[in-house]
Amino acid sequence: MSNSIVLDAETEAQWAEVRSALKAEVGDAAFNSWLKPVVLAALREGQAVMTVPTRFMRDWVVSHYGDRLRELWAAANPGIHSVDIHVKTVQQRRSANAQSVVTEEAREPVVAASEEAAPASAAPRSRVEDYENRAEVFDVGASLDPRFTFENFVVGKPNELAYAAARRVADSPAVPFNPLFLYGGVGLGKTHLMHAIAAHIGERFPERKVLYLSAEKFMYQFIRALRIKNVMAFKQQFRSVDVLMIDDVQFIAGKNTTQEEFFHTFNALVDQNRQIIISGDRSPSDLDGIEERMRSRLGWGLVADIHATDYELRLGILQSKAEQAGAADVPVRVLEFLAHRITSNVRELEGALNRVLAYSNLVGRAITLEGTQEVLRDLLRANDRRVTIEDIQKRVAEHYNIRLADMYSARRARAVARPRQVAMYLAKQLTSRSLPEIGRKFGGRDHTTVMHAVKKIDELRQDDNILSEDIDLLRRMLEA
Repeated sequence: MSNSIVLDAETEAQWAEVRSALKAEVGDAAFNSWLKPVVLAALREGQAVMTVPTRFMRDWVVSHYGDRLRELWAAANPGIHSVDIHVKTVQQRRSANAQSVVTEEAREPVVAASEEAAPASAAPRSRVEDYENRAEVFDVGASLDPRFTFENFVVGKPNELAYAAARRVADSPAVPFNPLFLYGGVGLGKTHLMHAIAAHIGERFPERKVLYLSAEKFMYQFIRALRIKNVMAFKQQFRSVDVLMIDDVQFIAGKNTTQEEFFHTFNALVDQNRQIIISGDRSPSDLDGIEERMRSRLGWGLVADIHATDYELRLGILQSKAEQAGAADVPVRVLEFLAHRITSNVRELEGALNRVLAYSNLVGRAITLEGTQEVLRDLLRANDRRVTIEDIQKRVAEHYNIRLADMYSARRARAVARPRQVAMYLAKQLTSRSLPEIGRKFGGRDHTTVMHAVKKIDELRQDDNILSEDIDLLRRMLEA
């Protein structure tokens, strides 16, 4: 019996239902950019098999929409338990009659286990295929999301420096500071600002060549250039731009060959007085797995931190997103409720609002506080379980029988300093806060103090079983 199922009318209807729900949730712009190219290839053994044109698109769809695709498929067809997204092979791209499900060859990871081994592992290619691959070296930029502009970026105290710096770079015909390094936790607006900068420069200075891509795609294209022995074309592509924008630079941590090439690209562009804009989840000095010379250069220009959102900023974002979605009539008490309860990041906050709006549109019910609580029951429960730095400080102070105020004080006695270090260590392990943010919660201490505390506790745990047991106990109590 064949493992594949022919796409019949029922299957097509289910796929249409999934696509329609996704489009309602993410909006036309995101759907057209990332989800419209997704093609249903087959259903087999409880799995929906889909294809996309490029590996970059596959990685983006998997990381941003993979879980939601699986949930929607399960709702449309209870027999579907997982989703598998493949990249079309070269043969599939050439022929409309190619097999729907991609071969195992197309499923190889983007990078081999060892970066340096990639060129040697390359299989022989035909002239046609080699030509196509060489052409792809030049197709390196990522698509910009038209939703991400300066006009719809909500500014508050936590992000005002990053926003002001981004505007200065985008408006200036010269290079005001090089590089501009934006950093902050997940879903706080780094990518939004990167897209906004690129779009604004494109409108204001159309003659300038702007290249925006993720650090992951930079590495992928570099490895590809090595494989097809076309490194010079790769270098020319990246060193001929006026503005180079690299998102999520932490991805190249530990990848020495890619770091080496990025280092030389960085220097070449700075020497030519070309603008470089980079984002990461931590400040340059806190990036693990990045060579010291690279960390030093990343901190040359302006480093702007995007802090976790406060209540006022979250409420402003919700009001703005509701207006953009044409739902200005959402009750204020619902928006206030979401701003109070969804505190992790902006992406989750927007997702919560989209779920509420989608539910209201699909079932035809007015948005109420009670309905919102019901629709977001799982998300609210997850947020209730989220550990805060304040929770950690209180629990550690009680465990070691010290005052809570000692967590913020300047006292350096061992009986106080060690519990404080334990609390810093747990804050790093159990929260998504950056090192500077953690330091501020402990009496305005520097991020290097937090780094030292984390490293010290890590070392002590190796030899001190009592301390290790204490930390495990505290962790279980906090996560309960």
